[in-house]
Order: sequence, then C-alpha cells, then structure tokens
Amino acid sequence: MKPEATLITLITAMVILGINIEAMGGYQPVEGHIMTRWAKEVRPDNALPEYPRPMMIRNNWMNINGLWDYAVTAKDAVKPGTWDGEILVPYPIESALSGVKKTVRSDQALWYHKNVALEKPQNQRVLLHLGAVDWECTIWVNGQEVSKHKGGYDPISVDITDVCNNNGEQEIIIRAWDPTFEKDPSQPRGKQYANPEGIWYTNVTGIWQTIWVETVSETYIQNVNITPDVDNSSVIVEPIISDSTGGATICVTVKQHGETVTQEKSGPSERIALFIKNPRLWSPDDPYLYDLEVVLSREGRVLDTVKSYFGMRKISLGTDADGRRRLFLNNEPLFQFGPLDQGWWPDGLYTAPTDEALRYDVEVTKAWGFNMLRKHVKVEPQRFYYWCDKLGILVWQDMPSSLLDRKQYHSQQLEQIDAQWEREWKRIITALHNHPSIVMWVPFNEGWGQYDTQRIVAWTKNLDPSRLVNNASGWTDKHVGDVHDTHEYPGPGMGAPEAHRAVVLGEFGGLGLPVEGHLWNQGERNWGYRTYQTEKDLEDKYIEVIRNTYHLIPQGLSAAVYTQTTDVETEVNGLMTYDRKVIKLAPDRIASLNKGYSPPYFVSQFDEFYKTTSIELAADPGSEIRYTLDGSTPDMDAKKYAESITISQET
Repeated sequence: MKPEATLITLITAMVILGINIEAMGGYQPVEGHIMTRWAKEVRPDNALPEYPRPMMIRNNWMNINGLWDYAVTAKDAVKPGTWDGEILVPYPIESALSGVKKTVRSDQALWYHKNVALEKPQNQRVLLHLGAVDWECTIWVNGQEVSKHKGGYDPISVDITDVCNNNGEQEIIIRAWDPTFEKDPSQPRGKQYANPEGIWYTNVTGIWQTIWVETVSETYIQNVNITPDVDNSSVIVEPIISDSTGGATICVTVKQHGETVTQEKSGPSERIALFIKNPRLWSPDDPYLYDLEVVLSREGRVLDTVKSYFGMRKISLGTDADGRRRLFLNNEPLFQFGPLDQGWWPDGLYTAPTDEALRYDVEVTKAWGFNMLRKHVKVEPQRFYYWCDKLGILVWQDMPSSLLDRKQYHSQQLEQIDAQWEREWKRIITALHNHPSIVMWVPFNEGWGQYDTQRIVAWTKNLDPSRLVNNASGWTDKHVGDVHDTHEYPGPGMGAPEAHRAVVLGEFGGLGLPVEGHLWNQGERNWGYRTYQTEKDLEDKYIEVIRNTYHLIPQGLSAAVYTQTTDVETEVNGLMTYDRKVIKLAPDRIASLNKGYSPPYFVSQFDEFYKTTSIELAADPGSEIRYTLDGSTPDMDAKKYAESITISQET
C-alpha cells in the first residue's frame, strides 16, 4: 500500500471513531516495545481526564494534561529560548506514550512549557496542582518563580493567584531534574535504574501524574483528614482551613445513597467526631463506602465545599483462639494474601495509560481471589487507591527506596539526605491517609537505604496510629514494629512466632514464564526467580507453593505476598504479561485456591480440594492468548468476569 493511501486509511478510521484529528497535532506514541490495549485510546485531548483526587473533589477545576512544549538542556542551563518539540503530559519523557521516549541524564534538566487559557478570577484564589514530578521541580508562572519542590512521589500544590495576569492566558514553565544517573543517587527512587536489567527498570523523569488548576474562595479547605473509629462507631474528621480566623464554620455530613446519616458543625480546623449507628464495616468482601461532604461557611454564605468518602474499618494486631499473634481486620483475624504489585506499564512506565487500565489491575487481582496487594517501592496516583477502596483490596504501602551506600557519605551529608527522605515519607503518609484500603506502612525494603529503623518506626506510628507498621520487609528485621517480615524464593517460609508481633511472608514465589510475543525485549534474555516453559508446569508449581503456604498458617503465618502481579520489562515473574494481554494463571482455576484464607478450616479442607481439582490446561495449547478473563480474548471487562465467578465458602 502506498504511504498516502495508508495516511488516508488512518484519517478515515479516526473520523469513524470520532477522534479529533486537530487535537492529535503531530502526536504519536513511540514504537519499539510491546504496548497495552489501552495505548490506542490515549490522545492529547483525553490524557487521563478524570479528576485526580477522589478524596477531595471540587467542581471548579481544569485539567491541563495534554501536549506541552519540552526541551532537554544542560543541568545548569537557564530557561530554553527554543523548544525541542511537544510531549504528552503526564507520561514520563522516557515512555512511549509521551511521544518522545528520550533518556534524560543527571547532568541534564527537562523543561516543560504551556500557555494555559485561564481568566484571573475576582475574589478567588487559583491553585496549581501536580500529582507528582520526579524528582526536583521548579515552577514559574508568567516569569515568576512560584515553587521549588523535592520529592518524586508526593503531590505539589501552589497558590498562583498573585502572579496571574488579566489577559486570560497564563504561561507555565516547569523544570525537572532527576539524579538517578548519578553514581550513588541518594533520592528515593524505588526500582528506577540507569541501566535497567533483572529486577531494575527504566528510570523516569519529570511529570508523571496529572497536572490541574482549580479556583477556590479566599478562605478555603486545604485538606480533610478522615480516620474511622470502629470501636466507637464513629468517624473522626479534621478539616484544615487556609485561614482559621474570621468566624467561619464547618459543617460535616455523612451520607448513604444520598441520604444524611449524621451531621455535625464546628469551628474551622477543629476535630469533629460523628457517630454512626450500626455502621456497615468496610472489608475486601464488602468494600462499603460512606459519602462525606465538608462545607465551609461564613455568616450563612458558603465559601468552599469538598466531597469525599470513607470506609469504616479497623486494622490491628490480635491473638487468635490458639494464642497466635495475628493480623486483625475489624477485630477479627484475617489471613492477608495477595501479589507484590510493581505498578509499571510498558507504554507509560510509571504512568498507567488510562484510568480503566489502572482499575483493571485491581479487578484482576480480585478475580484471582486475592484480598490484598503490596505496593512495592512505588506510590501510585490517588485514583489507584480509590479503586482499591471501591473494589475491596487491602494495601501494604512501601516507601520508595533509596539505594545509596551510606558508607560513602559523611555524617553532615547523611543528616541532609535523611531529612529529605523523612520529608517525602511524611508527605506520602499525609497524602494517602484517608484511603481505607491502606492498612500497613512499609518504610524499608531489604535493607535498601535503611537507617535508624527503631526511630523511623516509632515516628511513622506517631504520624498515623491508625495503621500497622512493618519495620522492614525482608532480611533486615530490627525487632520493632507490628510484624516480622521475611522473604523466601520460591518458598514458602516464615520466621519464628512472636508474642507481640505477627509473622508475615513479605515476598515469595517468583515463578516465571516468558510468553513469546509479549516480552519487553523479544529474543533477549528474560529473568525470573524460577523460570518454567509451559503453562502447565507453572500452574503445577504454583499450586504446590500455595498449598505449602497455607500449611504454615496454623504455625502462625498471618500474611503472604506472592511475586508478582505482572511481568516488568525483562522480569517474567508476573501472573500476567507486562502488556496485560495474557493471564498466565486463569482466575477460574486459582481463585478458589487463593481464597482459602480462614485458618485452620482451610488446612483441614485443602487436601480434599487439591485431590479433586483438575490441573489440566483448559485452553488450547496452540492459542495465542493462553489465559484471559473470559478464556478467549483480552478485551473482556474484568469486573463482569470477577462478578461471574462463584466460589463456595467451603473452598
């Protein structure tokens, strides 16, 4: 076919699909690696259009994702006079969906530029929000520097009212610098690596979450902290107001299905306890959410309104009938079982291509029969936790690790590095505090950047007494916190039972299966803790490993984290391929196995279940898609499939 004919065909297809061709500009994702099925839906006029902060919703907002000018300069260069081209925000510049796919080194800076159509409002404030920028970020509006921020995983909010002009257009310039390529980078960076291989993945730079603006009154609600108190049938609400003087009042209303359950009023920035009669408790089996509305008023005039939600749930330690220390949910023991979730995407790297894609991973995790996940050395956009809240998945939240060698720094340098790490960790905890799905904070993983563990655990617990703290996941336990966490591959295994802490298996499994046609680097070496060549071998080994895991429950094992949700780049340990097009272990074949989390009943029933469950492959061995949510196509809606699975309580 001639090139011009190909172009005509493409344009015709776009018209049929209702795609705004002008809005596309010259944008195209960069080819070269596998992509998810959602990549084809990404366009400059619909790049992650959802309101990005479901815990604190306002009506007056504007999404400014889309095409921005960009330039890569020397690290110390002044603002660029010209731009290299256009980049699709908020996808990292190293990703295919950015339309650029370019590496930015530590001796370089990444610049963004956009003129935003925005009128300067009268008697209101304009707030500019960035979900996350990796790692150091400087912002100018109309030539005036308005913010400088360090931290790749916590949100940025800045009042830009005083620098807005009256001509209806505001110029925004953002500079990002990321030290990942330095010899011994000290910043928290998780799995990002300058030379990715094995368990280390492509680094990301710059904006990777939604950027938006909203208008508020002169006095407005800056934040709302929500803490459920199950034992007292109450929810504690702490609004934080920009200006607590001037006779303003706060009205907090709890609603169910639009009907008021309870309502309380107070002065601004005061702690409010709202009693809920016979509360419906949130759990993975019943992820029930109450609606919350917070209204700020003065002399009968509404100044600000935000809408939120909460779940009535309690996470704690307890002792079961056999005297074993366990993880308790809502004052009952619950064995927590789920995957290690890296949160990476072949087309967007740190950024999911669409909100539907973000939800899909949670839905498939539910379909597999899991009740939790461990978000591994990465922090997600808040919409990910919204889906965990709404669909019912418990979350262990890691702090993204730094990988510095502390011996290479003198004490004064370490003081500065540690202070920055703690600022970032505090901001992450504060930003995610309201999500009922999050039940455990994990400050350190496998000794990566670990320091002063006893103090960090106590400090984290003081920041958020409502959740458990895992002092260190894997190998570097310092005998503090709420759990003793070990790693074993393939495992399973567990530490010795303790009187005051629960024993958990923070990582195990890692059973790999490379699937041709769905590999990051086709034809090159792929890596797994244990690698298998057929689906049957993988399934056999998975059943064996999970069976052995459940036999540890009567000995005191309280939770287990299987590695992992998806393949990531050259690592093929996933239950799904990296592009999410192949599910290696079918949900309808392993969900019953994964749901057997009620000790000791499961152990007594497991052998009978195992003997009577066929492990023959149901799929045609020659089919392209081995396992998908409906057994035939990767486009089946995961939620519908999950709802169609019927699993008896006995198994």
